[in-house]
Amino acid sequence: MESPKKNLPYRIERLPVILPYYRRANNDLSLGDLVYYGPCPEFYGVGEIVNMIESYCVVDFRGTGELGIQKDAFESKYLIPIHKLNLSHILKNR
Repeated sequence: MESPKKNLPYRIERLPVILPYYRRANNDLSLGDLVYYGPCPEFYGVGEIVNMIESYCVVDFRGTGELGIQKDAFESKYLIPIHKLNLSHILKNR
């Protein structure tokens, strides 16, 4: 049985998909940055970087995506900062 589609608080479906080998995936990330998972924004949602260890970042998504994930760790090339692409206007509530 397929679960019903989660009603997300943000317009995450409008974020551009950016794969890790694209030039736009090379980002200078810092603690506290709002980011999303570039290859599939809807799954994880938007989160805040809470820890960084070498090329890995721990992101607190607070369950904003379809999968309801709270925290996860990624290589920085998979994370796209919201401020760099000036995407905050895309995420406004419906």
